[in-house]
Amino acid sequence: MSRIAYIDGVYQPLNMPGILPEDRGYQFADGVYEVCAVRSGRLLDEARHLDRLEYSLAALDMPMPMSRAALQQVMRETLRRNRIQSGILYMQVSRGVAPREHMYDASLKPVLVMTARPISAERRAQIMKKGISVISVPDQRWARCDIKSISLLPNVLARQSARNANVQEAWQIDGQGMVTEGAATNAWILDAKGVLRTRPADNDILNGIVRQVLLDCVADLKLKFEEKPFSLDDALAAKECFSTASTMSVFPVISIDGHKIGDGKPGTVAKQLSDAYDTVEKKLPKN
Repeated sequence: MSRIAYIDGVYQPLNMPGILPEDRGYQFADGVYEVCAVRSGRLLDEARHLDRLEYSLAALDMPMPMSRAALQQVMRETLRRNRIQSGILYMQVSRGVAPREHMYDASLKPVLVMTARPISAERRAQIMKKGISVISVPDQRWARCDIKSISLLPNVLARQSARNANVQEAWQIDGQGMVTEGAATNAWILDAKGVLRTRPADNDILNGIVRQVLLDCVADLKLKFEEKPFSLDDALAAKECFSTASTMSVFPVISIDGHKIGDGKPGTVAKQLSDAYDTVEKKLPKN
């Protein structure tokens, strides 16, 4: 079956041209995006994703492309047309189409693009069982990483460095030697003292949706927790490390830069948090 995309009001085959050359998203990366996980045909954390979309748009002085209710209808129709049961829904909003100038007219009409694709449910189970390896790279991103901007070139280069090193993710290191986040994930450790740590959600990181859900779960699990930056050295000495993102929820990290973390296997706290996330999601109402 041909995949179907929603492009500025039209559902059409994914391979059919649909983006105009003077779309500011295409020319300036002037736009934002969201990625929602889909399990058993359900959109996970839908309200949180839409809240963050509105936050990112407001930070860039961009309006919503349509009402929230209308956007939710398009999301469900895109899933239906692509027959997605397990996978992701991607939505992108650019500022609009206009002659190429750095300045923009506040009256521009935003352009919404939406796609969906399947991801095997077995893949998530394999990641939880085997874990992933990461490398460290310098953080070269801009100063507003809290905005989910489509300007992702530093993330692309970091992820490609990981691929070239035959690992699955890159953790980015700031000028003080502290871990900010992964190229496409938030970073966590269970430090040498047994304290769960992740960086505070400031302008240096994206406040991940799974991150938000897990912060709500930490107290119930009675884990020692600090929302506190940690260094690469802290991570290398940690009992456990893991990443989080909507695509797979929890990614246990078994090595960094070739250095084994703990016993080199996915840890029990990562498994606890993964199970806690699944429990929260099962309680959510169906789409």
